Amino acid sequence: MNPQLADLLALLELEPLEVNLFRGESRDIGSPQVFGGQVLGQALTAASATVEGRIVHSLHAYFLRRGDFNAPIVYQVDRALDGHSFSNRRVVAIQHGEPIFNMAASFQVIEEGLEHQIAMPEVPPPEELPDSSRPPPALLARLPERLRRFLEQPRPFEFRLVQPMDYLAPRSAPPSRQVWFRAVDRLPADERLHRRLLAYLSDYFLLDTATLPHGSALLGSTIMMASIDHAMWFHRPLRVDDWLLYAVESPSASGARGFARAGVYSRDGKLIASTAQEGLVRLRRDKAS
Repeated sequence: MNPQLADLLALLELEPLEVNLFRGESRDIGSPQVFGGQVLGQALTAASATVEGRIVHSLHAYFLRRGDFNAPIVYQVDRALDGHSFSNRRVVAIQHGEPIFNMAASFQVIEEGLEHQIAMPEVPPPEELPDSSRPPPALLARLPERLRRFLEQPRPFEFRLVQPMDYLAPRSAPPSRQVWFRAVDRLPADERLHRRLLAYLSDYFLLDTATLPHGSALLGSTIMMASIDHAMWFHRPLRVDDWLLYAVESPSASGARGFARAGVYSRDGKLIASTAQEGLVRLRRDKAS
C-alpha cells in the first residue's frame, strides 16, 4: 500500500486505555495545529469502537482549542443511548488536561426506506482535469513559507479541481467549487473505515470556499482561519478509493465567520454524504506589505 495512505490508516487507529477511553497520536501535515479532519476521524474511531451492529449516519462536532501535534490526544466516549434502532455517543478529545474538541455521533441499524436525492452538478470527469494534489515546483518556490509547507506535503489522496486556484493572485469568484478526490491506493471493503476516511477528508476545501468572493481582499492581508464546528450526514454506502466529487458552496460570510456546505457524490451521481461547517475567517492588514 502507498506509505502515506498506510500511515493515515495507522493514525486513525487508537490505543484502548480503559473502557470508553482511547489515545491517539498526531501528524504534522504543515498546518499550524492538528488537522481538524484527523481529530474528526479519530473521534469517530473512538465512538465506533463502542457500537456493534450499527453504522454512523451523522455527527456534529465543535473545535474548541488548537491541537498540539507533539502530544497525544485522549478520547473519552459517553455511551449516551443504545436504543432499538439507534445508538448515540458523545466524544470529548482531551489534550494537556483540557478539552480541545467534542462530538456527538448517531449510529443506526441498516434499514431500507424511501429514496430520493438532488442531482449531481454537471462537471468534467476527473480524467479530463489535471492532478491538483501539489502545485508545480516553480509555483511552490514563490509561495509564502507557511503555505508552501502545507502544500508540498505528500498526501494519501489525489485531488482534481474543476476550478483552478491562483495562489499568488487570488481573484474574486463565486462562492462555490467542485473537487474530485480519491485515495491513492486500494483499501479494504470496510464501510466503517471508508466513513472514517471521508470524515478526515471532509475538512478540506470547506472553509476556503467562503473566501472565494473576496480574493482581492486577501492580498496584503494576514488571514486567520480555523474551523469552529463541523457536521456530516452519511446517506449511502461509499468508497473513498473510487472518485468522489466534493461540491462545496458558501451561502454566507459575516461577523468574521464563514459558512460552507457541501454534497459528496459518487462517480455514478449518487449523493453519498453531506457536510456543513462554520469557521473563523478574520483578516488583518499585513503591515510588512
